[in-house]
Amino acid sequence: MFSDNPFAGLADSVAPAVMQAFVVVMIALVVLGTLYDLAHKRSAAYFFDSRRKSREKATKQLGGGEMASLLVQTAAVDVLTSGEFCNQRRRIAHLLGMYGFAAYAITTVIMVFGYPTADGPTPAVLPRLWHIGALMVCIGGYWFWFFLRADVSAEGNSPFRLVRADLFVLSLVANTTLALIWSWLQAGGSGWATVFLALYVISTVVLFGGVPWSKFSHMFYKPAAAFQKRVEDANGFGSNLPRPADKPATFGSARRPARHY
Repeated sequence: MFSDNPFAGLADSVAPAVMQAFVVVMIALVVLGTLYDLAHKRSAAYFFDSRRKSREKATKQLGGGEMASLLVQTAAVDVLTSGEFCNQRRRIAHLLGMYGFAAYAITTVIMVFGYPTADGPTPAVLPRLWHIGALMVCIGGYWFWFFLRADVSAEGNSPFRLVRADLFVLSLVANTTLALIWSWLQAGGSGWATVFLALYVISTVVLFGGVPWSKFSHMFYKPAAAFQKRVEDANGFGSNLPRPADKPATFGSARRPARHY
């Protein structure tokens, strides 16, 4: 199973062009959904306005080298290591989901477009990364859902209580879970493979088509917000964006750092 390209096996019943067109549509849904989300919530306007104010009221002008250094810090701390989480368990769960999804999504695109049929052998590393990535998302996602969510771990609510904000996590975990089940059934030649393929397709549409109503788009503009916050702190403007959990606010000695569960 782990060494089998599930999309090459699917090519016997679904034309590669159809699979490729489906992937393109999903990418388009993410782009359009993110743009709609930015416009609807006015996030882009807020950040551009904040950037303009920080330039006008800055007490220190940053050079190109300083901006590059802040960009590297943002990438290394806020993006690659999720440094905004002070709770180590939540950070690990987040990193499992983030890197797992990256491996899962990238290898999906490579296999669908580069190795869509069984005519040419698929490099073994690709399906292995696809399956491992999906497993990482499942481990991080289920761990977060049942044990680390604030309303579950801190407030004692049922893990089965659902709100709209849960759409992204639920659709992502459902998608990777169904992907693994479908791949396993297809590798074993089970008749149930078709049923779980249909469920997998539906979960994919919900995941990528639900961007305007989920937190999917956060993965794109959270790094921009983190970079803008670092710039505003460095140029003396004083960011009013949320501060990292390990850095207490500089105003009001009674303020405490934000807690992340």
